[in-house]
Amino acid sequence: MLIHPQFDPIAFSLGPLAVRWYGLMYLLAFFQFWWLGKLRIQTHPQLSQAGWTVQQLDDLLFYGVLGVILGGRLGQVLFYEPGYYLAHPFEILAVWKGGMSFHGGFLGVLVAMGLYARKTRRTWLDITDFIAPLVPLGLASGRIGNFINGELWGRVCDPALPWAMVFPQVDNLPRHPSQLYQAGLEGVLLFIILWFFSRAARARGAVSGMFLIGYGSLRFIAEFFRTPDDGIFGLSEVISMGQWLSLPMILIGVAMLVWSSRRGN
Repeated sequence: MLIHPQFDPIAFSLGPLAVRWYGLMYLLAFFQFWWLGKLRIQTHPQLSQAGWTVQQLDDLLFYGVLGVILGGRLGQVLFYEPGYYLAHPFEILAVWKGGMSFHGGFLGVLVAMGLYARKTRRTWLDITDFIAPLVPLGLASGRIGNFINGELWGRVCDPALPWAMVFPQVDNLPRHPSQLYQAGLEGVLLFIILWFFSRAARARGAVSGMFLIGYGSLRFIAEFFRTPDDGIFGLSEVISMGQWLSLPMILIGVAMLVWSSRRGN
């Protein structure tokens, strides 16, 4: 069986400043968002014709960063560990220790994109359709950060599985390296699906709907291999908190695809 490498969470230090791998993964996620956004603008004539510029992408990234950080942290506090953070309120600010909820970050980004839409007088769905293909590789970076931190480990698995991994900080049982599963599914695979889906001209809301269906479905699958988290509904081995939060995404995504196909451009 493989043994989790037990990485030092600190990548390097600059005097009293300790730079953590988890933070670097977020920086990588934001950089790839900007780079892919620039590439989309340059290679998709319909985007440049719609007035998208690199300057607007810079502004969009700023709003997105705020949405991810504030929403992700509040989501972790409210959806997964309200009891712990109620007892340790100052820990809410300790984002460098990890603990960011995707679903909370997703809601935070939706709010941020709403504010950006109001500022630029663009439609909200035009913005979400633009950013949807830019998000998955950033999610993969976050999951790799989880793996480096040795958090969000998987369920116990058959020790004969070639990639079964022991996480010494948990126990000596073989487990699924579910962080890497999620990096591959919600990150790389979802990116490939959305990147090619969005290359063709689509009706407004179609790309956003595909993102919701893709992420919700792949996250639902990945949760079967991940140790379930305590959530606001309590600990469940049947349907986890992550799966409960993914179900509305799938349903809304299907509704959006149907709506966009009937509405057309």
